[in-house]
Amino acid sequence: MGIRDPDQAPHIMDASSLHTPVMLERCLELLAPAASRDGAVVADATLGMGGHAEQLLERHPGMTLVGIDRDPDAIRLAGERLARFGDRVRIVRHVYDELEESLADAGVDRLDGILFDLGVSSLQLDDADRGFAYAKDAPLDMRMGQEGPTAADLLATLDERELARIMQRYGDERLAGRYAKAIVRERQQEPIVMSSRLVDILDRATPAAARKPGHVAKRVFQALRIVVNDELGVLERAIPAALDALEPGGRIVVMAYQSLEDRIVKSALREATTDRTPLGVPAALPEHAAPYRLLLRGAELADDDERARNPRSIPVRLRAAERIEGAA
Repeated sequence: MGIRDPDQAPHIMDASSLHTPVMLERCLELLAPAASRDGAVVADATLGMGGHAEQLLERHPGMTLVGIDRDPDAIRLAGERLARFGDRVRIVRHVYDELEESLADAGVDRLDGILFDLGVSSLQLDDADRGFAYAKDAPLDMRMGQEGPTAADLLATLDERELARIMQRYGDERLAGRYAKAIVRERQQEPIVMSSRLVDILDRATPAAARKPGHVAKRVFQALRIVVNDELGVLERAIPAALDALEPGGRIVVMAYQSLEDRIVKSALREATTDRTPLGVPAALPEHAAPYRLLLRGAELADDDERARNPRSIPVRLRAAERIEGAA
């Protein structure tokens, strides 16, 4: 069950018509002081269909953009969208925790800014062939790239205890044990390879008294997607690497869409912006000063207008930090 060849996807035509970037103006505002510097280099670590990248390039004519994505469809579409910017755009195919390799492939070694727009992209959600969406019948793939086991592989091989663990851990699913038991029972009759069959299994395993607003499959699909793509492990490695790559005065902006992601981002930024002067020392010591400062107090949400206009912005949590000038 491989992801289809991008050249065989005539229904995906124009990235700009398919994609409404989340919190676009706020991201641009936060990155502007870094992106407007002479010879600035900014990385979009989750390039997707290039909506944020396009506007950064439009507004900062002296800026070079490094676009990183693991998805060959995204690379093709973003490449077409950004082609008019010529050699100011350098797109590389990597997972975003592979930042050192990405920058080396792009021919740069430091960054003035970096943007992360986490989670599954609009392209992946809207393409029925990818199996990300429980509302569309498709092979249970869920890979953002083309490597590694699919969601169907996990459903076929993980034991009941492990299935329950990932549904509870990554989906906060209270019926994880019940669902895992149903999956193991049903796969003995026939492999679970299509999203509609998994949805049906989950639906039949859900007691009437436990039904709440929202689809019963939502949390299970989220958990499978996170595990298939190692999303949390990638994020835990990526944020420290991004901070290390920033020049003094450089900025990092991160948008997270679920609590597990946001918790990792919050922890990494708090660690980077905490003074390390030992307790009991009466004055802050320069060598222990935090090398970064937070640009926002807590997480910022999309405003009411955007939430009404673009429902995908509803869960977003935005955080940002800056490397302090003169910091080591």
